[in-house]
Amino acid sequence: MNANVAVENTPEKSLWNDPTVSVTARVDALIDAMTLQEKTAQLYGVWVGASEQGGEVAPHQHDMEEAVDLDALLPTGLGQVTRPFGTVPVDPALGALSLARTQTRIAATNRFGIPALAHDECLAGFAAWGATAYPVPLSWGATFDPDTVRRMGAAIGRDMRAVGVHQGLAPVLDVVRDARWGRVEETIGEDPYLVGTIGTAYVQGLESAGIVATLKHFVGYSASRAGRNLAPSSVGPRERADVLLPPFEMAIREGGARSVMNAYTDTDGMPSAADEDLLTGLLRDTWGFDGTVVADYFAIAFLKTLHGIAADWVGAAGTALRAGIDVELPNVKTYGAPLTEAVADGRIPEALVDRALRRVLTQKAMLGLLDPDWNPLPAALDKADLDDPAALRGRIDLDGPENRALARTVAEEAVVLLSNDGVLPLARPRRIALLGPNADEPTAVLGCYSFPQHIGVRHPGTPLGIELPTLRDTLAAEFPDAEITVARSTGIDDGDLSGIREAAQVAREADVALVVLGDRAGLFGRGTSGEGCDAEALVLPGAQQHLLDTLLDLETPVVTVLLAGRPYALGRAVEESAAIVQSFFPGEEGTHAIAGVLSGRVNPSGRLPVSVPHGPGSQPATYLGARLAHVSDVSNIDPTPAFAFGHGLSYTRFDWADLTVDVQEAPTDGEFTLAFTVRNSGGRSGTEVVQLYLHDPVASVVQPVQRLVGYTRVELAPGEARRVRVTVPADVASFTGRDGRRVVEPGELEVRLAASSADRRLTVRVTLTGAERQVDHTRRLHATFGQEPVARA
Repeated sequence: MNANVAVENTPEKSLWNDPTVSVTARVDALIDAMTLQEKTAQLYGVWVGASEQGGEVAPHQHDMEEAVDLDALLPTGLGQVTRPFGTVPVDPALGALSLARTQTRIAATNRFGIPALAHDECLAGFAAWGATAYPVPLSWGATFDPDTVRRMGAAIGRDMRAVGVHQGLAPVLDVVRDARWGRVEETIGEDPYLVGTIGTAYVQGLESAGIVATLKHFVGYSASRAGRNLAPSSVGPRERADVLLPPFEMAIREGGARSVMNAYTDTDGMPSAADEDLLTGLLRDTWGFDGTVVADYFAIAFLKTLHGIAADWVGAAGTALRAGIDVELPNVKTYGAPLTEAVADGRIPEALVDRALRRVLTQKAMLGLLDPDWNPLPAALDKADLDDPAALRGRIDLDGPENRALARTVAEEAVVLLSNDGVLPLARPRRIALLGPNADEPTAVLGCYSFPQHIGVRHPGTPLGIELPTLRDTLAAEFPDAEITVARSTGIDDGDLSGIREAAQVAREADVALVVLGDRAGLFGRGTSGEGCDAEALVLPGAQQHLLDTLLDLETPVVTVLLAGRPYALGRAVEESAAIVQSFFPGEEGTHAIAGVLSGRVNPSGRLPVSVPHGPGSQPATYLGARLAHVSDVSNIDPTPAFAFGHGLSYTRFDWADLTVDVQEAPTDGEFTLAFTVRNSGGRSGTEVVQLYLHDPVASVVQPVQRLVGYTRVELAPGEARRVRVTVPADVASFTGRDGRRVVEPGELEVRLAASSADRRLTVRVTLTGAERQVDHTRRLHATFGQEPVARA
């Protein structure tokens, strides 16, 4: 295969094909040379699947779209290819060859030699057969560790680039507002600062590998009514500005994200895909974003079919294009013939097409796709015999030892020890009862956007492609001298009670009972967690609570282990379980991490990114609520969680002391610095997660009781202490005022240094002085932390 693509040398082509010329000049020349059909062809994708034999990709037939005829489309060009690896199981090397051959065909067929931009999913790892399945984003949030998440993002990005992919559809920056929502597992947590910092780190990692990171879902998707997927969002402008938008703002400003995907939902009657104030006014004119806005799959057509604000495909195309959506995904529908015809007869201005096209071509130029030496063949296939598919199989490894080690690190940092009466770590038990539906289930560690759960379930005869040891497997390795007896007891959601008596008998005969509960990830009702798998209430699915309560009636200590995509109310277990270990779909190395926590090999350092409710029906609830959102005398419903945001225990003890503040007053454009000492007073090394919250006692508009504005991990050996310093700019106290402007108001602030949102350790009051100050997207976003060793006493 000749992977290099020669382009006829015409004056127009030589200019846009010349990398020594400015990108602007190249793109201008190319746009001037294009016909209308060639222009619109760059504004849509085609959903394809790579070939298992390394041949060209085949269009994917989706039940929401008509069949696509590539032969008819390609002469005018193609903007994107959709999910070449995330549609069918294919060996990575053969998939890379398939994509490269298709890119050669795409470039050779259109008269400008422009290849497509290839995108795929990477929510919890590259969603390709054989690629590492990392923990889901909710576990990223539980780490409170941007540095490790950044390394993970870079590793995922390198794997994607190694097979010819350019763009990743991640991260999800939706802030959890209702834990009943099925996509909670895809989010990073319920706090915008945590979501923003962890999400930005992931973006930085992806982008460092050359992958275009795509922020989603912009904006309001997670705030849908009653936690139902695609339900309307009722948030007001202040909640939108102060809770939902900051993670996107941070990831664009500090992460360098080059793409944004719209949300499906409408907010107060305005679908995001039609919101010009959002996609152009705020995103571009105010924040200065200059990348591409891509449609969530079918979102433009939904303006007609679901939202009812367009009468036909032309109306949908014109509305979305005017709002600021540059690329229609996953397939051509409205931006093809309907858009071309409407522009040709004057119903839609061609200037709108040119605006979107300029962004698309600029991105392609910056990715090297317009350069004369562009080569679609990845380096891993260089000098390989491309005509021998059998010899290529296995040549590209997307799940190597370094990936697995990193996946284990993330998983270990994400395990949260919710409670412990001293039973953990387990002291060489002789007999372990391993019970529950997730005790011996390989895929219990995977979220709905992992390849096995997202695509593999449709190909039951295909191997998983990665090793997924069950908790039974890893416990056997962790406790080689123990007798482990397994009883499934009940299914995830089948309500079957027939195995519970056996489970109780197994537990009676054991030294400890490990009951492993939680979710099965899936799509659109095929699971208990995942896209379209919303919950009516936060009660454990099926008969799992019945199983748990039965075991709690016994004398054998019960350790509750959760492999889940959302937090659940645990009933009696909150008080009666000997210990509770929470893990949010921890990926392929997750059971090793959990077994390590149970044995004590791993000292847990995870912290809750979402509150664990006390009861199943007190939703929506979040720590980030105003005074009336918390327990009060005017309602009989108490939303106080069983375990608060930021909570997590360790096998060692940390003491906090000696808080000082450099000033008692600071101007509204100034800063103040706190210092305090954290000491590991226990007997083993561990990590404390210091969390910084602000409480604003009096403000011009209602404020949350407190909100997270900073955090840091402090790693300490036994007896070791560190002096932690944190400089807090007044800007982090800003909020959206009465007139819709973001302001820093003068007045008293209570600064809380805490181990969770419910566990304040040190508190100081500081007064901001001077005039009210207006700030914008250029404000300081972070408190800055530093650590110094303290001499041992």
